[in-house]
Amino acid sequence: MSDDRNRGERGRRSQGEPQGRSGRRGQGSSRAGGGSTGAHAADRSGRGRGSESSTARSGEAAGHVQPARRIALEVITAVRADDAYANLLLPSKIAAARLDSADAGLATELTYGTLRMRGYYDRVIEIASGRPIAELDGVVRDVLELGCHQILSMRVAQHAAVNESVELARQVASRSSTGFVNGVLRAITRTPAAEWATRAIESAEGVDEQLAIAASHPAWVIRAFRRALAADGVPADDAAFQLDELLDADNTPARLSLTALPGLIDRDEVGEGTEPSPLSPIGLLAPTGDPSSIAAVHEGRARVQDEGSQLAALALTRARPIVAGERWLDLCAGPGGKTAVLAAEARLGGAEVVANEPIAARAGLVRRAVAAIPDPPVVWERDGTSIGDDEPESFDRILVDAPCTGLGALRRRPEARWRKSPSDVADLVDLQQRLIDSAVRALKPGGVLAYVTCSPHVGETRGQVQGVLRRWGDALEQLDTQAVLTDISGGAIALGAPDAAAQLWPHRNNTDAMFIALFRKSAPAPAPAE
Repeated sequence: MSDDRNRGERGRRSQGEPQGRSGRRGQGSSRAGGGSTGAHAADRSGRGRGSESSTARSGEAAGHVQPARRIALEVITAVRADDAYANLLLPSKIAAARLDSADAGLATELTYGTLRMRGYYDRVIEIASGRPIAELDGVVRDVLELGCHQILSMRVAQHAAVNESVELARQVASRSSTGFVNGVLRAITRTPAAEWATRAIESAEGVDEQLAIAASHPAWVIRAFRRALAADGVPADDAAFQLDELLDADNTPARLSLTALPGLIDRDEVGEGTEPSPLSPIGLLAPTGDPSSIAAVHEGRARVQDEGSQLAALALTRARPIVAGERWLDLCAGPGGKTAVLAAEARLGGAEVVANEPIAARAGLVRRAVAAIPDPPVVWERDGTSIGDDEPESFDRILVDAPCTGLGALRRRPEARWRKSPSDVADLVDLQQRLIDSAVRALKPGGVLAYVTCSPHVGETRGQVQGVLRRWGDALEQLDTQAVLTDISGGAIALGAPDAAAQLWPHRNNTDAMFIALFRKSAPAPAPAE
């Protein structure tokens, strides 16, 4: 991003406009006022048959609802009610419905746009209806959020957005909910989108709460980002600007990026309109569309993978030259993207990879991810926290791509911002610590460990680095990860203040916010210090 563009985006936010797909604002009705009158005059129940029954009914005939809208609602409801992952569920539903490219694109925008901006839309719905969002039946809330996205953030005819939302409500909720949905959405159409933004933001108290509505991020996530930027060396006088850039990047869909697995295919052989990544020597940027239509992806020789994830795997494989006969471990392998890179690199260097994933379904994803690689890695389904005791000093390189809050991938998985709460962080930090200690025990003296999270949260990143160095003392030394990544990227990567660890950022690197720290085990140690 250029400074001019970024500062323009910041100015747009300062005028009260929420963040989403740029260039799609101000599509509401030009008639001002009357924001809640229609909703109050409508049936006020807002309660249907329950979110679980609505999920069960999602297979009913769609009536006059456009298939893209129906599919979007099904995914949005599954994400809320069943903790489904939109990036896994949506492609399968699009394929099953055999949508053409235009409808597939519409379903994608409706789904991700609604999930991304639901925090802002919920506040608009509360103002328009005069009711707390928590009082609404779940599936009615889903329908209203989907309608809001079309009215406030897309170039969709307002009558179509309202009418099809009412029809969706009729199909998935109670009969009485249709009047409520109709009244709320018609009330929203009577006020311009820019005015809704101002009203929604001004309804919150405090800077973080207002920014949470404007950027559609939970306030606790905004505070965590602010601390993480400070920890990465962002000066105080630039902190607000960079935070604004980061939030905007989170609300901008990421470009499709691919990995050309080393030894299986060269980057220039993938074709299909791709171009080399400026950051990763095995990465490609691809046109928007269905990646499975690319032959190399369909065959498994190339994979959809963020450039930050590629760099995280390469940091371990290229921290030092590979010696034939090395044994590597991917301790938390699911769903297998980084495992595939490790296995491809190991095969070229004569090393062996073991992948561990304790959850059976995710272990299956790992096996599929590496199926195209000759002599693919062995996949274990074991408790990663005990492998260090079961396999002491057995591996030359270990990747700990630890379970985390996922706050670094919000542009690709927008619903992740709503899944976690501050209370989840403590349990994750404890698990991460136990996985790191297990990895150190399983690492051979002289071996290299990479600790990786797709989160910039200080507790999951630099806090863990400080903790492991404190616990293991002289048995573990930190390597210069920034130097390794600078070498891998040919100097193209932008990093924060000089530090041994590396924090990537979507607004700075156009990658997910991956944190990467490398360590070398200098001597055996029986157990970490308390």
